[in-house]
Amino acid sequence: MVADECGVGALICFSYPFHPPGKPERIRTQHLVNLRTPTLIVQGERDPFGNRDEVRGFGLSERIQLSWITDGDHSFRPQKRSGVTIEQNLLAAADAASVFLSKILMR
Repeated sequence: MVADECGVGALICFSYPFHPPGKPERIRTQHLVNLRTPTLIVQGERDPFGNRDEVRGFGLSERIQLSWITDGDHSFRPQKRSGVTIEQNLLAAADAASVFLSKILMR
């Protein structure tokens, strides 16, 4: 909401708290439905504040892009059995932000 009010060019959210952990019925997305600011949300696939399956049905603004971090939790930390390292996931999050901002700046 503040991004829209201030007229910023873009917004990036890392690990958005879509709902309290363990309470997916208490979604916090009403303000995201009509968001006008180009937004990237970088989210871990296993984030207890909103995982891939849960977020799919939230009906977010078309101005919001999602980038999913492989097997990541709220801190993007993967499980050891995934074969992915935290360093790889942090680099993936930074890369997603860089690509998003590059596209915004090229407009």
